[in-house]
Amino acid sequence: MIDKRRMLFSLAGSVVFLCIGAAAARDDEAVRAARWQDLANEIFVAKPLHDGNGKISLDAPDRALDAALVPVSIRVQNPQEVKSLYLIIDDNPAPVAAHVTYGPAGNPQSLKLRVRINEYTYMHAVEETMDGTLYVTHRFIKASGGCSAPSGAYDEAALVQIGEMKLRLLSEPQTGEAHEAQLLIRHPNFNGMQKDPHTQGYTPARFLKTIDISLKGERVLHLESDISLATDPAIGFALKGEPHGQFAVEAKDSDAQLFKQDFDLGEGRS
Repeated sequence: MIDKRRMLFSLAGSVVFLCIGAAAARDDEAVRAARWQDLANEIFVAKPLHDGNGKISLDAPDRALDAALVPVSIRVQNPQEVKSLYLIIDDNPAPVAAHVTYGPAGNPQSLKLRVRINEYTYMHAVEETMDGTLYVTHRFIKASGGCSAPSGAYDEAALVQIGEMKLRLLSEPQTGEAHEAQLLIRHPNFNGMQKDPHTQGYTPARFLKTIDISLKGERVLHLESDISLATDPAIGFALKGEPHGQFAVEAKDSDAQLFKQDFDLGEGRS
């Protein structure tokens, strides 16, 4: 009888625990939904957001291996209709990780970034069409501590290289696909939340705010960001037409320092 009572009490306790856990999960979801609604109202000035199923996709790991270096990919099915893309990390201190506006030489088909994630959160990708319509998709990601994680060996010697850039074309496109490229920028992207291991104080914020890319004088894209981009940002983007000729890149950080570099890919290179 004692064993049966113990078993019943154990089962009852498990049921209570599961019920409490389920209720907490529902509460978390309600809080997250309210958080997103507040963000959407603030960022998009209460404009309606439509279901982006079949129009826009957002890919990221379900659980990040490194919360300070999380790869994110956005793809759209109707690039000719897209004016800009947003990446929003709901529970980051600065949620708008990137807002990318495309020019005549840019193709919104594909955007790839590396970001910091501060805690378990939803991420939202939003496409804005030429007529101002907004479409949204989302996913949940398990990661934490990315915003306060040390950013590595960025001493005075490393900072001498700040603003150095590399541009590379990725593999040949498949039929009907766009040419893709990747821009790498040497920058610590300090967000003001990282501790200096020597002084134990916080490293002052210094991060990239804008990046402009053009090809043969035509804008590819203009990127606005904040503290959520990872150290040494890597921007993957797509192009219209053949990626030949001179690329010009300008990046400005929160210290108002401007970094500029040209890349001459020549004619007939791909």
